[in-house]
Amino acid sequence: MTVNVGLIGCGIMGTDHAIILRRMVAGARLVAVQDAFAQRAESLAARFTGLHVHATPEALIADPNVHAVVVASADDSHAGYVLACIRAGKPVLCEKPLAASNDACREIVAAELAYGKRLVQVGFMRRFDPGYVTMRDTLRSGSLGKPIFLHCVHRNKIAPDYITSDLVIANSAVHEMDVARFLLDEEFAAVTVISARASRLSSQRQPQFVVLETVAGVVVTVEISPDAQYGYDVQGELVCEDGSMSLAPVPNVTLRKAGHSGFVVEEDWRTRFADAYRLQACAWIEAIQTGRPTGSSAWDGYAASVTAYTALDALKSRQRTAIHLEARPALYDQ
Repeated sequence: MTVNVGLIGCGIMGTDHAIILRRMVAGARLVAVQDAFAQRAESLAARFTGLHVHATPEALIADPNVHAVVVASADDSHAGYVLACIRAGKPVLCEKPLAASNDACREIVAAELAYGKRLVQVGFMRRFDPGYVTMRDTLRSGSLGKPIFLHCVHRNKIAPDYITSDLVIANSAVHEMDVARFLLDEEFAAVTVISARASRLSSQRQPQFVVLETVAGVVVTVEISPDAQYGYDVQGELVCEDGSMSLAPVPNVTLRKAGHSGFVVEEDWRTRFADAYRLQACAWIEAIQTGRPTGSSAWDGYAASVTAYTALDALKSRQRTAIHLEARPALYDQ
Protein backbone atom coordinates (compact mmCIF):
# COMPACT_ATOMS: atom_id res chain seq x y z
CA MET A 1 0.00 0.00 0.00
CA THR A 2 1.41 3.36 -1.06
CA VAL A 3 0.55 6.17 1.33
CA ASN A 4 -0.13 9.48 -0.43
CA VAL A 5 1.06 12.32 1.80
CA GLY A 6 0.16 15.98 1.86
CA LEU A 7 2.50 18.56 3.41
CA ILE A 8 1.35 21.75 5.16
CA GLY A 9 4.26 24.17 5.57
CA CYS A 10 7.11 24.39 3.08
CA GLY A 11 9.76 26.16 5.12
CA ILE A 12 13.01 24.63 6.34
CA MET A 13 11.47 21.64 8.13
CA GLY A 14 8.73 21.17 5.56
CA THR A 15 11.27 21.04 2.74
CA ASP A 16 13.30 18.47 4.65
CA HIS A 17 10.18 16.34 5.14
CA ALA A 18 9.44 16.61 1.41
CA ILE A 19 12.92 15.42 0.46
CA ILE A 20 12.78 12.52 2.91
CA LEU A 21 9.32 11.39 1.76
CA ARG A 22 10.21 11.64 -1.91
CA ARG A 23 13.64 10.05 -1.79
CA MET A 24 14.11 7.97 1.34
CA VAL A 25 10.84 6.30 2.39
CA ALA A 26 9.53 3.18 0.70
CA GLY A 27 5.74 3.10 0.45
CA ALA A 28 5.30 6.88 0.64
CA ARG A 29 4.47 9.34 -2.10
CA LEU A 30 4.32 13.08 -1.49
CA VAL A 31 1.43 14.27 -3.65
CA ALA A 32 0.36 17.69 -2.35
CA VAL A 33 1.79 20.75 -0.62
CA GLN A 34 0.50 24.01 0.85
CA ASP A 35 2.08 27.00 2.52
CA ALA A 36 0.83 30.32 3.85
CA PHE A 37 3.23 31.87 1.32
CA ALA A 38 2.11 30.45 -2.00
CA GLN A 39 5.48 31.08 -3.61
CA ARG A 40 7.20 28.72 -1.18
CA ALA A 41 4.77 25.92 -2.01
CA GLU A 42 5.14 26.54 -5.74
CA SER A 43 8.93 26.59 -5.43
CA LEU A 44 8.91 23.25 -3.64
CA ALA A 45 6.47 21.77 -6.17
CA ALA A 46 8.82 22.80 -8.97
CA ARG A 47 11.52 20.55 -7.51
CA PHE A 48 9.42 17.40 -7.76
CA THR A 49 7.09 16.04 -10.42
CA GLY A 50 3.44 15.39 -9.71
CA LEU A 51 3.01 17.69 -6.71
CA HIS A 52 -0.31 19.48 -6.46
CA VAL A 53 -0.29 22.90 -4.77
CA HIS A 54 -3.35 23.57 -2.64
CA ALA A 55 -4.54 27.08 -1.86
CA THR A 56 -5.50 26.30 1.74
CA PRO A 57 -4.61 23.71 4.39
CA GLU A 58 -8.28 22.76 4.60
CA ALA A 59 -8.34 21.93 0.89
CA LEU A 60 -5.24 19.76 1.23
CA ILE A 61 -6.67 17.85 4.20
CA ALA A 62 -9.98 17.33 2.37
CA ASP A 63 -8.26 16.11 -0.84
CA PRO A 64 -9.35 12.46 -1.32
CA ASN A 65 -5.99 11.73 -2.96
CA VAL A 66 -4.22 12.64 0.30
CA HIS A 67 -4.17 9.71 2.73
CA ALA A 68 -2.02 11.27 5.47
CA VAL A 69 -0.70 14.72 6.37
CA VAL A 70 2.56 16.22 7.66
CA VAL A 71 2.10 19.49 9.55
CA ALA A 72 5.25 21.65 9.48
CA SER A 73 3.64 25.08 9.55
CA ALA A 74 3.98 27.82 12.18
CA ASP A 75 3.74 26.52 15.75
CA ASP A 76 0.52 28.33 16.63
CA SER A 77 -1.27 26.76 13.64
CA HIS A 78 -0.56 23.13 14.53
CA ALA A 79 -3.57 22.42 16.72
CA GLY A 80 -6.17 23.54 14.18
CA TYR A 81 -4.70 21.44 11.38
CA VAL A 82 -4.27 18.38 13.61
CA LEU A 83 -7.90 18.62 14.70
CA ALA A 84 -8.98 18.91 11.06
CA CYS A 85 -7.00 15.75 10.23
CA ILE A 86 -8.68 13.88 13.08
CA ARG A 87 -12.11 15.00 11.85
CA ALA A 88 -11.16 13.75 8.37
CA GLY A 89 -9.90 10.44 9.79
CA LYS A 90 -6.41 10.98 8.37
CA PRO A 91 -3.13 10.14 10.13
CA VAL A 92 -1.01 13.20 10.86
CA LEU A 93 2.65 13.69 11.68
CA CYS A 94 2.86 17.05 13.45
CA GLU A 95 6.11 18.84 14.09
CA LYS A 96 6.55 19.82 17.72
CA PRO A 97 4.88 21.43 19.53
CA LEU A 98 1.58 19.59 19.20
CA ALA A 99 -0.18 22.84 20.15
CA ALA A 100 0.57 26.27 21.55
CA SER A 101 -1.17 25.65 24.90
CA ASN A 102 -1.97 22.85 27.31
CA ASP A 103 -5.69 23.34 26.71
CA ALA A 104 -5.25 22.91 22.96
CA CYS A 105 -3.27 19.71 23.59
CA ARG A 106 -6.12 18.44 25.76
CA GLU A 107 -8.58 19.26 22.98
CA ILE A 108 -6.57 17.16 20.54
CA VAL A 109 -6.38 14.23 22.96
CA ALA A 110 -10.15 14.48 23.52
CA ALA A 111 -10.81 14.52 19.77
CA GLU A 112 -8.65 11.46 19.25
CA LEU A 113 -10.35 9.64 22.11
CA ALA A 114 -13.74 10.46 20.58
CA TYR A 115 -12.52 9.12 17.23
CA GLY A 116 -11.43 5.95 19.00
CA LYS A 117 -8.09 5.47 17.29
CA ARG A 118 -4.64 6.99 17.40
CA LEU A 119 -4.10 9.18 14.35
CA VAL A 120 -1.56 11.69 15.70
CA GLN A 121 2.20 11.33 15.86
CA VAL A 122 4.25 14.25 17.21
CA GLY A 123 7.61 14.92 15.56
CA PHE A 124 9.88 14.26 18.53
CA MET A 125 12.39 12.60 16.20
CA ARG A 126 14.93 11.73 18.92
CA ARG A 127 12.81 8.68 19.75
CA PHE A 128 14.13 7.24 16.48
CA ASP A 129 17.77 8.25 16.89
CA PRO A 130 19.87 5.05 16.97
CA GLY A 131 21.81 6.20 20.04
CA TYR A 132 18.73 6.88 22.15
CA VAL A 133 17.06 3.67 20.93
CA THR A 134 20.10 1.61 21.95
CA MET A 135 20.20 3.36 25.31
CA ARG A 136 16.52 2.54 25.91
CA ASP A 137 16.92 -1.09 24.80
CA THR A 138 19.94 -1.54 27.07
CA LEU A 139 18.08 -0.07 30.04
CA ARG A 140 15.09 -2.33 29.40
CA SER A 141 17.35 -5.39 29.29
CA GLY A 142 18.07 -4.89 32.98
CA SER A 143 21.82 -5.39 32.54
CA LEU A 144 22.64 -2.04 34.19
CA GLY A 145 20.06 -2.19 36.96
CA LYS A 146 17.68 0.66 37.69
CA PRO A 147 18.37 4.20 36.45
CA ILE A 148 19.50 6.86 38.93
CA PHE A 149 20.54 9.92 36.92
CA LEU A 150 20.09 11.06 33.33
CA HIS A 151 22.42 13.92 32.37
CA CYS A 152 21.56 15.80 29.18
CA VAL A 153 23.38 18.55 27.28
CA HIS A 154 21.77 20.57 24.48
CA ARG A 155 23.96 23.25 22.90
CA ASN A 156 23.27 25.34 19.83
CA LYS A 157 26.06 27.06 17.93
CA ILE A 158 24.21 30.39 17.77
CA ALA A 159 20.46 30.43 18.33
CA PRO A 160 18.26 32.68 16.15
CA ASP A 161 17.63 36.22 17.37
CA TYR A 162 14.04 35.45 18.33
CA ILE A 163 15.07 32.82 20.91
CA THR A 164 14.46 34.21 24.41
CA SER A 165 15.25 32.71 27.80
CA ASP A 166 11.72 31.29 27.85
CA LEU A 167 12.14 29.71 24.43
CA VAL A 168 15.42 28.14 25.48
CA ILE A 169 13.16 25.92 27.60
CA ALA A 170 9.99 25.75 25.50
CA ASN A 171 11.72 25.31 22.14
CA SER A 172 14.90 23.40 23.02
CA ALA A 173 14.70 21.66 26.40
CA VAL A 174 11.32 20.20 25.47
CA HIS A 175 13.20 17.65 23.33
CA GLU A 176 15.03 16.38 26.41
CA MET A 177 11.76 16.34 28.33
CA ASP A 178 10.23 14.03 25.76
CA VAL A 179 13.22 11.78 25.19
CA ALA A 180 13.74 11.35 28.95
CA ARG A 181 10.16 10.08 29.25
CA PHE A 182 10.89 7.78 26.29
CA LEU A 183 14.07 6.40 27.87
CA LEU A 184 12.81 6.03 31.42
CA ASP A 185 9.15 5.22 30.70
CA GLU A 186 8.22 7.45 33.64
CA GLU A 187 6.36 10.69 34.23
CA PHE A 188 7.88 13.73 35.89
CA ALA A 189 6.82 14.84 39.37
CA ALA A 190 8.67 18.16 39.76
CA VAL A 191 11.00 20.62 38.05
CA THR A 192 13.52 23.25 39.13
CA VAL A 193 15.14 25.75 36.77
CA ILE A 194 18.39 27.64 37.42
CA SER A 195 19.48 30.39 35.04
CA ALA A 196 23.15 30.90 34.27
CA ARG A 197 24.51 34.33 33.45
CA ALA A 198 24.03 35.46 29.87
CA SER A 199 26.91 35.05 27.44
CA ARG A 200 28.69 38.26 26.47
CA LEU A 201 27.97 37.19 22.90
CA SER A 202 24.20 37.10 23.40
CA SER A 203 22.91 39.16 26.28
CA GLN A 204 19.20 38.88 25.39
CA ARG A 205 18.87 35.29 26.70
CA GLN A 206 20.38 33.09 29.38
CA PRO A 207 21.55 29.48 29.32
CA GLN A 208 19.29 27.35 31.51
CA PHE A 209 19.86 24.38 33.79
CA VAL A 210 16.75 22.26 34.35
CA VAL A 211 16.43 19.61 37.05
CA LEU A 212 13.53 17.20 36.62
CA GLU A 213 12.47 14.55 39.10
CA THR A 214 10.50 11.50 38.01
CA VAL A 215 7.76 9.88 40.05
CA ALA A 216 10.11 6.98 40.87
CA GLY A 217 12.95 9.29 41.94
CA VAL A 218 15.24 9.42 38.89
CA VAL A 219 16.90 12.83 38.58
CA VAL A 220 17.22 14.28 35.07
CA THR A 221 19.49 17.26 34.48
CA VAL A 222 19.37 19.32 31.30
CA GLU A 223 21.91 21.99 30.35
CA ILE A 224 20.63 24.17 27.50
CA SER A 225 23.21 26.57 26.08
CA PRO A 226 21.85 28.52 23.10
CA ASP A 227 25.13 30.19 22.05
CA ALA A 228 27.92 27.65 22.47
CA GLN A 229 29.72 28.97 19.34
CA TYR A 230 31.54 25.75 18.43
CA GLY A 231 28.58 23.85 16.94
CA TYR A 232 25.41 21.89 17.67
CA ASP A 233 26.09 19.39 20.42
CA VAL A 234 23.70 16.95 22.10
CA GLN A 235 25.01 14.68 24.85
CA GLY A 236 23.39 12.19 27.17
CA GLU A 237 24.59 9.95 29.96
CA LEU A 238 22.37 7.51 31.84
CA VAL A 239 23.76 6.49 35.23
CA CYS A 240 22.35 3.25 36.62
CA GLU A 241 22.93 0.96 39.61
CA ASP A 242 25.43 -1.29 37.84
CA GLY A 243 27.01 1.01 35.28
CA SER A 244 26.35 3.86 32.90
CA MET A 245 26.01 4.50 29.18
CA SER A 246 26.46 7.61 27.06
CA LEU A 247 25.53 8.76 23.61
CA ALA A 248 28.57 8.48 21.37
CA PRO A 249 29.50 11.33 18.99
CA VAL A 250 28.20 10.65 15.50
CA PRO A 251 30.93 11.84 13.08
CA ASN A 252 31.79 9.83 9.98
CA VAL A 253 35.51 10.47 10.32
CA THR A 254 38.13 11.50 12.87
CA LEU A 255 40.46 14.31 11.79
CA ARG A 256 44.12 14.73 12.73
CA LYS A 257 45.74 18.00 11.77
CA ALA A 258 48.22 20.52 13.15
CA GLY A 259 48.72 18.71 16.43
CA HIS A 260 45.03 18.06 17.08
CA SER A 261 42.89 14.95 16.82
CA GLY A 262 39.10 15.15 16.80
CA PHE A 263 36.00 15.37 14.68
CA VAL A 264 33.78 17.98 13.10
CA VAL A 265 30.82 19.13 15.20
CA GLU A 266 27.53 19.52 13.35
CA GLU A 267 26.23 22.98 12.51
CA ASP A 268 22.63 22.35 13.48
CA TRP A 269 20.05 19.78 14.54
CA ARG A 270 19.11 18.79 10.99
CA THR A 271 22.54 17.32 10.34
CA ARG A 272 22.91 15.76 13.78
CA PHE A 273 19.52 14.05 13.61
CA ALA A 274 19.32 13.34 9.87
CA ASP A 275 19.04 9.59 10.50
CA ALA A 276 16.39 10.16 13.16
CA TYR A 277 14.22 12.22 10.80
CA ARG A 278 14.49 9.57 8.08
CA LEU A 279 13.75 6.71 10.48
CA GLN A 280 10.84 8.66 11.95
CA ALA A 281 9.25 9.08 8.51
CA CYS A 282 9.79 5.40 7.66
CA ALA A 283 8.22 4.31 10.95
CA TRP A 284 5.27 6.68 10.49
CA ILE A 285 4.46 5.30 7.05
CA GLU A 286 4.84 1.73 8.28
CA ALA A 287 2.52 2.49 11.21
CA ILE A 288 -0.13 3.75 8.78
CA GLN A 289 0.25 0.63 6.65
CA THR A 290 0.13 -1.82 9.56
CA GLY A 291 -2.24 0.02 11.88
CA ARG A 292 0.28 -0.15 14.73
CA PRO A 293 1.00 3.38 16.06
CA THR A 294 4.56 4.39 16.86
CA GLY A 295 6.52 7.38 18.07
CA SER A 296 5.34 10.22 20.26
CA SER A 297 1.55 10.20 20.65
CA ALA A 298 -0.84 13.08 21.19
CA TRP A 299 -0.66 12.21 24.89
CA ASP A 300 3.13 12.50 24.77
CA GLY A 301 2.71 15.88 23.09
CA TYR A 302 0.42 16.93 25.93
CA ALA A 303 2.85 15.64 28.58
CA ALA A 304 5.75 17.52 26.98
CA SER A 305 3.66 20.69 26.88
CA VAL A 306 2.65 20.46 30.54
CA THR A 307 6.25 19.77 31.55
CA ALA A 308 7.60 22.71 29.52
CA TYR A 309 4.99 25.18 30.81
CA THR A 310 5.61 24.04 34.38
CA ALA A 311 9.34 24.59 33.82
CA LEU A 312 8.53 28.14 32.69
CA ASP A 313 6.61 28.64 35.94
CA ALA A 314 9.63 27.33 37.84
CA LEU A 315 11.87 29.72 35.92
CA LYS A 316 9.77 32.66 37.08
CA SER A 317 9.33 31.53 40.69
CA ARG A 318 12.88 30.19 41.16
CA GLN A 319 11.32 27.37 43.14
CA ARG A 320 10.89 23.62 42.81
CA THR A 321 7.50 23.25 41.14
CA ALA A 322 5.22 20.22 41.03
CA ILE A 323 4.17 18.85 37.64
CA HIS A 324 0.54 17.76 37.38
CA LEU A 325 -0.59 15.50 34.54
CA GLU A 326 -4.07 14.15 34.06
CA ALA A 327 -4.55 10.37 34.11
CA ARG A 328 -3.35 8.81 30.87
CA PRO A 329 -6.24 7.33 28.83
CA ALA A 330 -6.04 3.63 28.01
CA LEU A 331 -5.83 4.45 24.28
CA TYR A 332 -2.23 5.55 24.86
CA ASP A 333 -1.12 2.47 26.78
CA GLN A 334 -0.46 0.55 23.59
